[in-house]
Order: sequence, then structure tokens, then C-alpha cells
Amino acid sequence: MAVLDPCVASIAKPKNGQARAGWSLAFPALTLMALILLVPIIVACVLSFTNYSLGNPGFDWVGVQNYERLFTRSTYEKMFVATFTYVITVVPISVGLGLGAALLVHSLGRIGDIYKTIYFLPVMATLLAMAIAWEFMLHPTIGMVNRALEMACGTWFEALHFFTNGCAKGFPLWLGDRDYAIYVVCLIGIWQGFGFNMVLFLAGLTSVHRELYHAAEIDGARSGWERFRLVTWPALGPTTVFVVTISCIRAFQVFDTIEAFWPQGGGPNKSAYVMMFAIFEKGIQQNLIGIGSAITMLFLLFVMVLTLIQRWLVERKVHY
Repeated sequence: MAVLDPCVASIAKPKNGQARAGWSLAFPALTLMALILLVPIIVACVLSFTNYSLGNPGFDWVGVQNYERLFTRSTYEKMFVATFTYVITVVPISVGLGLGAALLVHSLGRIGDIYKTIYFLPVMATLLAMAIAWEFMLHPTIGMVNRALEMACGTWFEALHFFTNGCAKGFPLWLGDRDYAIYVVCLIGIWQGFGFNMVLFLAGLTSVHRELYHAAEIDGARSGWERFRLVTWPALGPTTVFVVTISCIRAFQVFDTIEAFWPQGGGPNKSAYVMMFAIFEKGIQQNLIGIGSAITMLFLLFVMVLTLIQRWLVERKVHY
């Protein structure tokens, strides 16, 4: 019979004890994480296969009927179009403007702190309050935007039929026209988001070593574009991955602006009927928990798939 070496036994016992102590300390955090993150997702997944509504004593299992409705009805087709239009428009523009603003502010030295504050103000402002301010600015008669266009260009925009559908339910024409409504929301999203991206890129720029620029200059990279292409952009790879990921998630979560502009409909002819507003309308306003949960699961799936795809594409050329 083999006898365990006393030295080995003395070493093994503390390690086992440390492992048990570590799991016991981590157990409350893991339990809380499961209750807050995993359990709601599982419950929403189960409810998406039912016709459950709050207040009803029971519910029926409907299988994939809720998901079939999402892919067969025109209302939900408009939901997908509005959501992906917003994401595809806001993410690249806000990331590009954030990078450009970061490069400009970083080159200004101490005076750049003033521009940091100015560009970051929309991020700190309450988006609901800012949406109301934008609604007044876009008013067809007293709004700043239309008045500025009239002063600058006369009546040329009327000849080009910029406003063709008239005022819809008292909303401004920019917001009452289905051809422009979602792009107005995109404009506000870009205005509100690129300052946040700028701050993230500024943090990434501080980690780029000056020696890299000196080495690139010795190798012949004299122009600003060559230094950016050969040094700055590759060094910002990890930051870009993070910024794009965060921007995609924030774009999918747009809700405040839609609720402020169109609290009852998601835009003229559902032109700004994004997924978060659809979840709110079906799950909260109409108490259709089943279909609301189905939209929620699709929302989580789109965010996860999009995040994994962009990370796979971007990280192939990222150097940590």
C-alpha cells in the first residue's frame, strides 16, 4: 500500500482548503449574477412561447407562433427596417466622427480640454430633455432649423419638395414625414454618441508611444496620413473593437428619442418603430408579454450575433 509523503500531503491540504474558500467567497456573487442576468433571460425565453399576459390566471403554449408573427406581419418588418437603418447609420458615422474629433483634440494640447467639454456635453445631457429641445428646433414654423434654411436659401427647399406630406398629427414636418423621421432620430443619435466615442479614442491615443512615430518617420512616414495609417490606426485596434461594440449595443437600445417624439406610434407609418420601442409597446402598453418576450429574445440574439461578427472581423487585424 502506497504511503503519501507527509510533505506532499501538507502542500495538498492547504490548496484544497484554498479552493473551497475561494468557491465559498465567489458563491454569493455567482448566485447574484445568475439571478440578475441568467434567470430573466430564461424566463423571457419561456414566456416567448406562450400567450401570457399580466393579470391572467393562466396561459397557453403557442410554440413558435409569436416568432412567426414577427417574420410575417408588415408591422414587424418595419421594425426590423427601422432598427437596422438606425444601427447601420449611427454606428459608423458616430465612430468616425469620434475618431476624427479625438485626433483633432489630441493635437491641440491644453486648449483641447475646452473642446473635450463641449463635445462631451450631449453625453451628459438627459436625452429625453434634449429630444424635446430638438422637437422645438425642428418645428415647421418657429423652429430654428427651418428658419435657418429660409434665411440661407429662401424657398428653394419647397421647390425641391423637401416637405411633401404636411404636418402629421401636429408634429413637426421633419418628424411627421415617414421619409425623414428615422434619419432625424439617427442625426440625434450621432450628435449624442460621438462625444462618448471621442473620449474612448482619446484614452486609446494616450497609450500610443511616441517612439513609434519617431521610428515610422525614420522609415519614411513623413506625412500625417502615413503616420496615422502605419502607427495610430493599428495601435488603436483594441480601442476600436471596444468602441464599435459599445456603439452597436447603444444603437440597438435607442428608445428615449422615439418615446419623446412619438409616444403612441413609433413614428409616421411606423417608420421609426425600433425594437426597444416595440418591446415597450407590446410588453408594457398592450400587456402582450408573450410577443414582447419574443421580440426581446430576437433583440438579444441580434446584439450577440452582431457583436461576435464584428469582433471576429476586427480582431483579425488587431495587435494587443
